[in-house]
Amino acid sequence: MQFESLPVELIADILGELDLESLIKLSYLSRRLHDIASDSSLNPWRRPILRNLYSSNYEESLKHLSVRLTVPRQNWIEVLSLARPSYILFEATLPHLKDVEWEECFNRRFLPGWRKWKKDGSWKEVYLKMLHRVFHRSQTSCTTDEAWTKYLVLNRNGSANELEITSRSFNPLVLFNEMKLQNNLAHLETRVRLVVELADVRILAFGTLNRPRSTLTVNPNAHVFLHPPGVDTDGVTHSSVGGMIPRLSDLIDDHGVYPVQESTLPAYSFRASSETYTHLIHPLPSPSHANYPFYTPGGGDKRWLGSGEVEEEGFRWVGGLMIIAQILGPHTHELSGDWPPLQDLDLVVGPGRQQYASFTWNDLWAIAPWMEERITKKIEGPGLG
Repeated sequence: MQFESLPVELIADILGELDLESLIKLSYLSRRLHDIASDSSLNPWRRPILRNLYSSNYEESLKHLSVRLTVPRQNWIEVLSLARPSYILFEATLPHLKDVEWEECFNRRFLPGWRKWKKDGSWKEVYLKMLHRVFHRSQTSCTTDEAWTKYLVLNRNGSANELEITSRSFNPLVLFNEMKLQNNLAHLETRVRLVVELADVRILAFGTLNRPRSTLTVNPNAHVFLHPPGVDTDGVTHSSVGGMIPRLSDLIDDHGVYPVQESTLPAYSFRASSETYTHLIHPLPSPSHANYPFYTPGGGDKRWLGSGEVEEEGFRWVGGLMIIAQILGPHTHELSGDWPPLQDLDLVVGPGRQQYASFTWNDLWAIAPWMEERITKKIEGPGLG
């Protein structure tokens, strides 16, 4: 049987296994192969393009792929959402996209709070300006573009504060140590967790773990934020209703550390939710967190360091949980010391870890929509509201 006599779906599936250079050559061998390669519904280009984006080395053919008419335009939404900023800005030939497509690229790449920079002009213009800004800040200590950096704190009473501090003096370890001191938790070690990594930033959470004698200091929202209720390392939801988030009280199945009773936990901990889980798209996670909010195998997703309602060694989150956005630089992923990789001080101490961006309410709702109805009070600035 000749290759071109196969069904078009099978031919497209086979073409998707090729590297980009081979696929380009094959797409011009005959009119039938040209038509299959150009068909946006078959789109054999998606898999080789994603393989490039998920690797550290891009094929030379990817650089000027936009000039080839056989490549459907929608593939460039993936490229512009995931590729390195320097590659998009200084190497790749950009495609001609509609304004609505540039808006989709912006929404997939950047946090929702960054839409504030859209004043006038096209979405292509604001996308490229934002990419230049992120690239510049990832390479330097300049804070001219964002003089004030916002961050969130989830309190143990169910409320949350949106705070800000001058970007020049923004040091999350100093901020959190001051917060620990105010809450009589200075004797506890600062724990840092990587929540999710995006193309240009990663979201970090600062908290403290302890074996409390009372549940009064426990912060249920800290655990719920890091571990979506009903989702575990199997990447599936456990609920009586498919995909629904169960009540937190239904998930407490490990009382071996200390006794826990529903009557001793705050009422907001048991609020039922009708939210369903979907893979995060706006913004789009990096390959290390591709399944977010579900578990992503491979070693980059380290949110599950314990089981049930407890963390590693039977600890629980106590006090407030601070959430920040860290800008990724060329050295951010290099090991910076003898600490465990991708947790605690390895995330904030060392080269490429000193630049931060604002993290606002809209950003929290985007990456953790299940938190919106669990936060009892949203407070702008410090204090109790």
